[in-house]
Amino acid sequence: MHIHILGICGTFMGGIAAIAKESGFKVTGCDQNVYPPMSTQLETLGIELTSGFSVDQINLKPDVFVIGNVVTRGNPLMEEILNQNLPYVSGPQWLSENILNNRWVLAVAGTHGKTTTSSMLAWILEYAGLHPGFLIGGIPENFGTSARIGHVMRSLPSHACEVSPFFVIEADEYDTAFFDKRSKFVHYRPKTVVLNNLEFDHADIFENLAAIERQFHHFVRIVPNKGLIISNGNDQNLTHVLAKGCWTPVERFGIREGWHTAQLKQNAVEIFFTGQSQGYLHWQLLGEHNRMNALAALAAARHAGVPVNIGLEALARFKNVKRRMEKRGVINEITVYDDFAHHPTAIQTTIDGLRGYVGNGKRIIAVLEPRSNTMKMGVWKEKLADSLNAADRVFCYSTEIDWIENAFDELGEKAKCFHDLSQLINTISDIVVPGDHVLIMSNGGFGGIHEKLMTAISNKL
Repeated sequence: MHIHILGICGTFMGGIAAIAKESGFKVTGCDQNVYPPMSTQLETLGIELTSGFSVDQINLKPDVFVIGNVVTRGNPLMEEILNQNLPYVSGPQWLSENILNNRWVLAVAGTHGKTTTSSMLAWILEYAGLHPGFLIGGIPENFGTSARIGHVMRSLPSHACEVSPFFVIEADEYDTAFFDKRSKFVHYRPKTVVLNNLEFDHADIFENLAAIERQFHHFVRIVPNKGLIISNGNDQNLTHVLAKGCWTPVERFGIREGWHTAQLKQNAVEIFFTGQSQGYLHWQLLGEHNRMNALAALAAARHAGVPVNIGLEALARFKNVKRRMEKRGVINEITVYDDFAHHPTAIQTTIDGLRGYVGNGKRIIAVLEPRSNTMKMGVWKEKLADSLNAADRVFCYSTEIDWIENAFDELGEKAKCFHDLSQLINTISDIVVPGDHVLIMSNGGFGGIHEKLMTAISNKL
């Protein structure tokens, strides 16, 4: 079967392409901008890519066109697909029907922490010998890839492989496609669900918080009563969602009545469930948010049959996710990090985690590129300064947000905005000193600032 994917270079659709290829489908695709690293990854897999959405791609004659949510009406290839009444389907629906069908789906949803929690969960299952498939919106360093079908070797004369029954998916609440405005996650039919948290986001598609809560409740409604929902017990918005109706057992984390952690003891975190100690977690990840992610992953893995002690062993060997507090380099005792944080809550928890690690004696230099649609619309401008307040210096970069200059007034002289990347890099390299921690936050490439900044620092030694 031949599928042609429109919008193939996005993380989600690129993951579908990789899984489809691994599953034996013929895969081709196109996108407006075909460039590394996704283009390189897909071409390495033998997937033919076309730059742009030219109408002549109709002549490839695939069995079905798989449509990413980047595609809108007016797209020339999509218009021709409609005009010729050719078969098409959304990415989430294709995934559900061809990959997730008859599998134990473990879905991780929430405004923050989806990628990290999904990666932890997939790694715990892998460590336990369950070899899950997964589709994650980042690259877990334990695997080196964002997606795979998941195979289990059987002790057969032929040494044949069978598809693992388990599949971990990062369950995004963003809309499915231009012709299906439901959230992606309603297609996944999970047996195990993690609800990490719920805040207003994606203002380009959701009118208000109530609209997002409605989609989350649609998600809750499809979880079987023999499944399990693992929900953040401290999140009132999730409490509202579950109060609308829930037909599935619920375990909560972050509260004493459910899964929770005790004080750190000799670089270890004691894990409790319903008042009973489950053991100690020894690891290097920073922040309360990662401890919450770990609780959710342990609970979900336990539902899939992995004992907690095995989960704790796995997490002790968890290497994190690329672009989640990823240490990019140390120059003259100046440490440069890359982080994906792009929402005030995520920004604050990331800085708090780093502060807890470095203490009050070292400076944190926060460098932010606000570039999500919600951020550009100004939804979070009143909360942005407060989320960065724990940093010692704050630098912000944007070429298209007109309100950015006034967003940091309350931070006074410790904050400065830039519209020129070179000026930003030169300023940071001028003021950093040994012992500083430079935290770069963006959900985009940020103009390759990480390498450029480290080069600038080196040149001034």
